[in-house]
Amino acid sequence: MGLFTKDIKTMNDLFVHQLQDIYYAENQLIKALPKMADKATDQQLKQGFLTHLDETRTHVKRLEQVFEMQGIAPKAVDCPAIDGIIEEAEEVAGEVADKTVLDAALINAGQAAEHYEITRYGSLVAWAKQLGRSDCATLLQKTLDEEKATDMKLTKLAETSVNLRAAS
Repeated sequence: MGLFTKDIKTMNDLFVHQLQDIYYAENQLIKALPKMADKATDQQLKQGFLTHLDETRTHVKRLEQVFEMQGIAPKAVDCPAIDGIIEEAEEVAGEVADKTVLDAALINAGQAAEHYEITRYGSLVAWAKQLGRSDCATLLQKTLDEEKATDMKLTKLAETSVNLRAAS
């Protein structure tokens, strides 16, 4: 089902499609985050990726709850956006020889994924409310808040230490 196909006829169809999209994205990030943690040399960054891996597993469980609340089985649809973000991160990580610069690149890649997720969860929360599904909105809002917090942690780490080391 493509985003602009006739398969999406109602707001609920769009909501379910985007649930499937972010479900795929979160599962791809479960595979990518350990690799990012392995490549990180900054211990705070490494730990941050591992902590977010645990949160991401919780995000998948919450999405499965939302699917259940919708009365449908959890299903993923390909998400070329997250695939591209992960692919780009792997390419850049493979090209950076200086480990301090690599950490800065990893933060950038992490934030690209976070910003994608923030966009998706923000829309899902709004749509759930419009559809009268405050139960779904509440669960999705928890994840949105965690994604925003992770983005802020990455920004702080970049600005207070990682980028400074990379630039010197």
